[in-house]
Amino acid sequence: MILSDIKMDISKYEVEIKHHVFIQTLKRGIHPDLIEDTLVKGKLERFGKHGVKFISKGNKRTIICVGQIVGMKLIIFTIEEEK
Repeated sequence: MILSDIKMDISKYEVEIKHHVFIQTLKRGIHPDLIEDTLVKGKLERFGKHGVKFISKGNKRTIICVGQIVGMKLIIFTIEEEK
């Protein structure tokens, strides 16, 4: 696992956000706009063959969007929060 200082240009990919992500944001009290902010401004961490994590560190908490890249499609399937 390598934390990259390079931000990924997601405009090249078709972004698909699963329904599970929105359920988790409501359960965890995360505003849904933070999903897009994390994807655009967050740091990229790659794992496995296709896996990616977008990490956005804030003052009070860290938002992590977990997904995978398959072809030209970026699929986000869960969101995590660290305090």
